[in-house]
Amino acid sequence: MRASAEWMERHQVVLYVAGLALGAIVGLAWPAVAHPAELAIHPVLALLLYATFLGIPFDRIGRAFRDWRFLSTILVVNFVLVPMIVWPLSRIVAHDQALLVGVLFVLLTPCIDYVIVFAGLAGGDEERLLAAAPLLMIAQMLLLPVYMWLFVGAEFASSIEVAPFVEAFVLIIALPLLAAALTQLAAARWQAGRGLELFVTGAMVPLMITTLAVVVASQISGVSARLGSLLLAVPVYVLFAAVMVPVGMLASRVAGLDVPGRRAVIFSGVTRNSLVVLPLVLALPATFEIAPLVVVTQTLVELVAMIIFIRLIPRVLSVRPGAGSERTSPRHTREIET
Repeated sequence: MRASAEWMERHQVVLYVAGLALGAIVGLAWPAVAHPAELAIHPVLALLLYATFLGIPFDRIGRAFRDWRFLSTILVVNFVLVPMIVWPLSRIVAHDQALLVGVLFVLLTPCIDYVIVFAGLAGGDEERLLAAAPLLMIAQMLLLPVYMWLFVGAEFASSIEVAPFVEAFVLIIALPLLAAALTQLAAARWQAGRGLELFVTGAMVPLMITTLAVVVASQISGVSARLGSLLLAVPVYVLFAAVMVPVGMLASRVAGLDVPGRRAVIFSGVTRNSLVVLPLVLALPATFEIAPLVVVTQTLVELVAMIIFIRLIPRVLSVRPGAGSERTSPRHTREIET
């Protein structure tokens, strides 16, 4: 089992690309699979986060809640710098209000779920991202209506609901976290720590492949049917991901964070909360019928970017040999093999 897990880790990027390709092929060949695949997104994502949380020592999470330097940096990046970047980028689609609304909804809301997994794969600090998740959720619930009021108008901003944010946090973060804590407690009591470690090691890559395939299969058919209208949004998303890497690097460097913390800030700045805001956008009036597909398009672009970044970011932000002050991520003490 360990040999199989090590092989998958060495070839994880190729396997993730294969997962994306498989999801695209299935979704395009059998469009009817989109609905059941969409229903499977949250359970699969919750299982992926459960496996991730199993590998995080819970005493570290308590310390992460007290790291206000990291928490304040991640809040500034997502709720001060991101809106300043999104505003000029959104001018590319400002002529079409439905496109504009979809772009704003997704780019103004930072991810609270699979960012933890992707950052961990790149050697980012998972427990500090987990500690930041409640703050990110509350902040975006409060600030998204403000940003939409500024960027679109007061009437539109009043239509935003908070229920999907709360539901997603409970189902995708809180319940898997509680289950992982209970599993760790049981494993310690029954002295099954070795078996738990083997499970985590062996499960992460297959679960990530499954998540990527399910998300793409659920959305690719709808996007391909309206591809001509959605093409304008693609450069917005690509530019956003490209710009947020140096922005995250600079902000975390100014804050004096260690390398795992810097990587975590970068991934938080790049990844967006598309799977959570999608129900909000689906509830918009019929005149915004293309807006959900605009959000979904960002998901597809982001997944490709993540596969690139889990190899790129460790190279750009490497731990200096002999730098004892630089703390490594607990589950990823070595760089991802090329």
